[in-house]
Order: sequence, then C-alpha cells, then structure tokens
Amino acid sequence: MALPFFVYPVFLMKVLCFALFACAFNLLIGFTGLLSFGHAAFFGGAGYVAGHMLKVWGLPFELGLLGGVAAAALIGLLMGGLAIRRQGIYFTMITLALAQMLFFVCLQAPFTGGEDGLQGVPRGKLLGLIDLGSDMTMYYVVLAIFVAGFALILRTVHSPFGQVLKAIKENEPRAVSLGYDTDKYKLLAFVLSASLAGLAGATKTVVLGFETLTDVHWSMSGLVVLMTLVGGLGTLTGPVVGAIVIIALENKLGDFGNFLADVSSIEWFRTIGESVTIVTGFIFIVCVLAFRRGIVGEIGALFRRAPAQGGAAH
Repeated sequence: MALPFFVYPVFLMKVLCFALFACAFNLLIGFTGLLSFGHAAFFGGAGYVAGHMLKVWGLPFELGLLGGVAAAALIGLLMGGLAIRRQGIYFTMITLALAQMLFFVCLQAPFTGGEDGLQGVPRGKLLGLIDLGSDMTMYYVVLAIFVAGFALILRTVHSPFGQVLKAIKENEPRAVSLGYDTDKYKLLAFVLSASLAGLAGATKTVVLGFETLTDVHWSMSGLVVLMTLVGGLGTLTGPVVGAIVIIALENKLGDFGNFLADVSSIEWFRTIGESVTIVTGFIFIVCVLAFRRGIVGEIGALFRRAPAQGGAAH
C-alpha cells in the first residue's frame, strides 16, 4: 500500500494494468487451453472506446471504463464466435487475423486519431466527487480495479465453471462425452477474458491520458504471451510476476545500462536501453529452454519437491 511513496506511481499503475491484462489472458490459455494471439484487440479497442467517451462525450470516469469493457466484451463475442469453431493453430491464427483487422480499422477511423493516437484523455472524478488528477489518488483506484479483477479470476477458476474449463483443457473429447457443451464454455471464457483485458486497457488509457496504435498491434498480443510464459502459465500469480519483470525491463533497462557503464567504464552498456526487444527475446528463449513452468511455476515445483525429498530421506 505504501509502495507509491517509494516508486513512481504512474509506473506502478502501468504495471497493475498489464498485470490484469496478463491475468485475463492466462484465464484463457492457462485454464482453458486456448492460445489467442488477438488479445491486443480487446486491450487497445477498449482503450480507444473509453478514451473517446471520456474526452469527446465528456462522460464520467466510471461510464468510460464500463463502455470500454462492454466494447471489449462485444469484440470478444464476435471474435470468439468465429474462432472457437477451429482448434489449435487454426484458432490462434483466426484470432490474430481478426485482431489485425481491428488494427487497420483503428488506423483509418477518424475518432481514433490514426497514427497520432487519441490524446488528452481526462481522468475526471470518481463518483463525481474525488478528483483523479492526483497520481496518488489514481493509484489506489487502479489498485482497487486490479484487486477486483484478480478476485473475479480467482473465483472463476475455483468455481464449477472453472473446473469445466480445466476439464476442457485436459481432455476436451472426454468433457464432450460427459455432456458438456464445450463450445459454449469456451466462448464464455473467451468473452470473460476479453472483458477483463478491456478493463485493463481502458484503465491504462485513463492513467496515461492517451491511446495509440501500439496497444492494438499484434506485438502487444505477443507481449502478453511473453509476460504469461515468463511468470508461469496456468498459475494465478505467475502473470503478475511476468508483467512486473517485462514492464520493469522496458522502463528501467536504460537506467540499469547507465549504471553498469558508470561502474565498469564500458560505454557499450549505455546502448542496452535501445535493445529492450533483444533482451526480452533473450529472456523468452531462456524461459522456454530452462524455466518451462515460468518463474512462479518453477518456484512452486521446487517447494513441492523439497517435502517429497525430505519424506524419502526419512
């Protein structure tokens, strides 16, 4: 709770937004077994809708967020309705293709600002009373949004609905033989994941005050895949850890490079900040080769192994 007194609040809010985005994505791939490569459509699409509602229509903060979530849910319903008819790589490629279609819509549509993006989005007031212009106030609002979103994911995973999703991931033909309409469950999971990703995107737009094409580009979908894999696929806290690692790298790598250059007198280190993509790619390769379960997954496996070895010793 006291973290914003020691760390830049806007950086923390950005981390929380991406952590919620990664958790929403993990609900789909980690617990349902569906690899979507189009989650940028929900994240960025909701950001544009929320930003437009707040800036152009002058609606309150809460309605802006709700509008963004509703837009993401609708896009998720349309994309999911088409994509879940296919499985495996075909499902993934359909989500990617549909998301890229939305990217070109955002590039051409007049209300998005095209390549310039949507600038000057106001934060407004919470419940019409609390001014969100202060970074500290906004931080606690974003924290509450993240906690609420994470709690919903937690409740979903541990509900009977969540157990069916796990069954679909483990063995879909068996779930069908038990009488479950797996397509309906997958579509519901897809829409829920899209809605939460939209909530993260809309919140990020309000925090930063702008929305750009970066958030609807396919590379954003790749980034959330990376966060989830680095943190731990199919774990509840893994995507949060992955988001912290990747966003910290993007924002602090240049400072770290300057520090290394000052300590070692090797000027090359100052260029590390320009090579974030290379460093994140390297981390991705290391995770795939050495940490298949991600950071949280490997730590969990280590703790499970320790008691088992202790029992064997006795």
